[in-house]
Amino acid sequence: MTTTAWVQRLLKLLKALGKGFLVFLVCAVILGTAFEMRARRIAHETYPPRGQLVDIGGRRMHLDCRGEGSPTVILESGLDSNGSLAWSLVHDPLSALTRVCAYDRAGVMWSDGKPGIQDADAVADDLHAMLQAAGIQGPLVLVCHSLGGPYLMDFTRRYGDEVEGLVFVDCSHADQIERLSKFPAPDAVPLAYRVLNALAFTGIARLLPADAPPELPADAAAKGHAYLAETMGGSLKEMGAIRATLREAGELRDLGDRPLVVLTAMKPYPKELLATIGLTQEDGLQMQQEWEKLGLDEASWSRHSRHESIADSQHYIQLQRPDRVIAAVTEVVGAVRARAPLQTGP
Repeated sequence: MTTTAWVQRLLKLLKALGKGFLVFLVCAVILGTAFEMRARRIAHETYPPRGQLVDIGGRRMHLDCRGEGSPTVILESGLDSNGSLAWSLVHDPLSALTRVCAYDRAGVMWSDGKPGIQDADAVADDLHAMLQAAGIQGPLVLVCHSLGGPYLMDFTRRYGDEVEGLVFVDCSHADQIERLSKFPAPDAVPLAYRVLNALAFTGIARLLPADAPPELPADAAAKGHAYLAETMGGSLKEMGAIRATLREAGELRDLGDRPLVVLTAMKPYPKELLATIGLTQEDGLQMQQEWEKLGLDEASWSRHSRHESIADSQHYIQLQRPDRVIAAVTEVVGAVRARAPLQTGP
């Protein structure tokens, strides 16, 4: 057989293989899409929202309020695909003290998604609209975790008349990108995440491991994983707007005499985690020391505040040391009610 004939046969084989792969790919997408539609239907039937779905003008937001009394405590999660579920270990205990409301931001868990940027201004406006529609007015005590800190600082900047006290649970700082610049951190949404989100309709996101801290109750973790494919887009929009969020939140650095407790996680980072981001143990210690300084700076924003370092907890203090979060919220609620001086220590 001549060389030309061999080449022609090879081209025919490659063409046939290409057609076969294309057929396989189309079938996989069709089956995956059908599987994902069924999985979402099952998730909605198995795990309906515990709270109410509040209409804020063509969109619904999930608001889960428990307990009675004033002030109303608002729980704001961080950049977390589990949304309101991240407060599972403190929500009910705090509801014995006063009314406590956790909620899901746009596109997260049970709240509808929306177009446009999801920065701090957008989050603050959504939260305000939801509280107004639900008939919840001040006084408010805002409790925030991680990126929830900038969100609620911006809310206080825009709607401060309703805010009487705050608790920061290992919260992000407006200056953290600059202050932690020597340590590696993504400056944009990683390409792999964007691809997964774009293909979420095919069911591929359900192959991912559960995105939940180990201390999160099993039932809450199951709910979060069931909604992960629907929540991913909302979380990535927030991730892509982090610089805008920090800039907007940074416009407020003075909380006046509002009671404020700042909790900072100081348990050393695990060696395995440091290795995945290319840091040594010494780097980890330096990063934590700088993080603690940021927490101390946050505490300086109020004339009625204290800072507490939690030596035996990592980032999710509300899950690893829920007692310290409950104590801090109880303290601030009490200070709001009585306008008494805060304690000087834990």
